Amino acid sequence: MGKDVFMLGGKEFSSRFILGSGKYNVELIQAAVEQAGAQIITLAVRRANSGGEGNILDYIPKGVTLLPNTSGARNAQEAVRIARLSRELGCGDFVKIEIMRDSKYLLPDNAETVKATDILAKEGFVALPYMYPDLNTARDLVNAGAAAVMPLAAPIGSNKGLATKEFIQILIDEIELPIIVDAGIGRPSQACEVMEMGAAAVMANTAIATAGDIPQMASAFKKAIEAGREAYLSGLGRVREKGGEASSPLTGFLRD
Repeated sequence: MGKDVFMLGGKEFSSRFILGSGKYNVELIQAAVEQAGAQIITLAVRRANSGGEGNILDYIPKGVTLLPNTSGARNAQEAVRIARLSRELGCGDFVKIEIMRDSKYLLPDNAETVKATDILAKEGFVALPYMYPDLNTARDLVNAGAAAVMPLAAPIGSNKGLATKEFIQILIDEIELPIIVDAGIGRPSQACEVMEMGAAAVMANTAIATAGDIPQMASAFKKAIEAGREAYLSGLGRVREKGGEASSPLTGFLRD
């Protein structure tokens, strides 16, 4: 059996944990790389461009793929401008497209996200759109040239877990691009469940950043993601809807 990897923008990744942006500190980044094995780390372009203490680029190790995001964009035009700026800053061609008009729930604007994906993919960006899990939108993103689809599990930073589980499963079943579950994953067990469903990778930030022991939680996420992936690849056992079944004749009841 060959290496279990997935591809994004012509790059090969063996780690299926991605560190999201938002709550950043040196300990978190270190734990994500050393304990969780992260090979991709997202960052807000506005923070990479701020200089001084806010410049996260100073803390991300060499060899880690940067995934700049368009956080703060309210429409496709703003997202495209931020993505172009990230390229000029030397952050590469990868971009996570985040477009939110809603400041209360921080839910992505799917329609504007499709527009931005279409423009940026044509300009040679490896476009990774963050979206509310909707099959029609996901198909539009595929047609627009997305490299992966990144549905939310729950609102950003909520740690609420798999609120959109059934819809994510539809995307996994119907979309041939990698499905990277982003936002809302609060526990390693939830990351494991996502991987058991067949997701390509999991992005997390708040669940690790707000843990009592950041390195230990990062390690727990790594193990959970690997266990879920292994379970998916092994082929999960069937579920009986009614009654039980003896696993072998010897486990049945003895009769006189």
